[in-house]
Amino acid sequence: MPKSNIVIGLDIGTTKVCVVVAEKDDLGKLNVLGKGRANSDGLQRATVVNINKTVDAISKAVADAERESSIKIKGVNVGISGAHVHCIYSNSEISVNQSGIVNESDVRRFLEKAKTNIRYLDIDHEIIHVIPQEFIVDDQDGVLDPIGMAGTIMRGSAYIVVGLRTKIRNIKQCIEKAGLEVSAMTFEPVASGLAVMKESEKKSGVVVIDIGGGTTEVAIYIDGAIRYSEVIKVAANDVTHDVAYGIKALNDVAEEIKIRYGCAWSKVLDSDEEILIEGIEGRPRKSFQKSSLTVIVEARMMEIFELVRDIIKRSGYYEYLNAGVIITGGGALLPGTSELAGDILGLDVRTGYPEGISGGIKEAINNPMYATVMGLVAHSLQNNLYQDYGEVIPAKPAPQAPEPITPPPSEAAPAQGNDQNPDAQQSGKKFVDRLKKFWDQL
Repeated sequence: MPKSNIVIGLDIGTTKVCVVVAEKDDLGKLNVLGKGRANSDGLQRATVVNINKTVDAISKAVADAERESSIKIKGVNVGISGAHVHCIYSNSEISVNQSGIVNESDVRRFLEKAKTNIRYLDIDHEIIHVIPQEFIVDDQDGVLDPIGMAGTIMRGSAYIVVGLRTKIRNIKQCIEKAGLEVSAMTFEPVASGLAVMKESEKKSGVVVIDIGGGTTEVAIYIDGAIRYSEVIKVAANDVTHDVAYGIKALNDVAEEIKIRYGCAWSKVLDSDEEILIEGIEGRPRKSFQKSSLTVIVEARMMEIFELVRDIIKRSGYYEYLNAGVIITGGGALLPGTSELAGDILGLDVRTGYPEGISGGIKEAINNPMYATVMGLVAHSLQNNLYQDYGEVIPAKPAPQAPEPITPPPSEAAPAQGNDQNPDAQQSGKKFVDRLKKFWDQL
């Protein structure tokens, strides 16, 4: 296996931590080698509130992914989100190098200047990464990839993702305490969009809504580039809390009831039924109608999509969303979600599943809840952020048969074992030096 093609994504969510190990196949698609998932309650609204619990969840998810993939995980591309993360537009202009042909160095200088042109970045915030919007090479505008074009002046804009320094540091601290290295950080709405969008949708105009446990992320793409994004502090956990309050049950029970019987829109509820649950701590069992549960779920889901509608209207891009809406994340799984969204937003809606996956354990991650982590590995692949210092974990040796009686010296076979072959003690060579980062090393 060409280990230099390995990419690792780490999604530290409010309710779960996901890790995916993947490699690039011959067609440039993702072949998933292993995944790990662990429940987490060390975050609130995508912000770390308990370091130790978060570290434990990361360690458990990583251990599962290593066991399934037989790859020792070291460097990861981690998603970053939360209300503290926001984006700033910045314009830039540079002279093209003396050859008159735009190269990678020109693009780096362009993006570096875009960073220095930010006016209102205080010491409490830091730049996470820079996303090119579009380039204008001399009089040719609307250019998404300028490398190789002839010109003398390159102008354009960039989308600069910034976040609170302390909250970013807490994420990094958790990863390092789990024995890992941060190879890159990626804004989660960008990752989710990359995972679920088709190229035609990205060019036509589409909004990606990722409903997670603690936050709902909104990203708007027009003409092939991200144009607007925002994070809402209302999401699937709020639905669970509403259910727990409404039926007077523990949160764990409410989550199970929501997943098993929940419906986001009463208009698609085909039949009613009685739901019976155990009472808390030996109290009598109680029952309620599925239609009553739907009323509770629907109210909160309506709030989420009304907030999304306000964001889209505020962005000024509503009229340009020819491809409509893609809903993804664990919160997209409730029946009636896409229908409710379409009714409130007035746009065509589909549910987003991870795209561009081939072979491996494809079916195991073919779920909207894995959109972000699959977007992280796709982003790593796109930007050559391959696993650094990774190595293959040696397989456990098969049980040995009882040792035979040693034959006389004249008939003994030559001694064998690792002492005669030092190379066998190695589990595999270290990866080749990480390929030069392009966009995200800025």
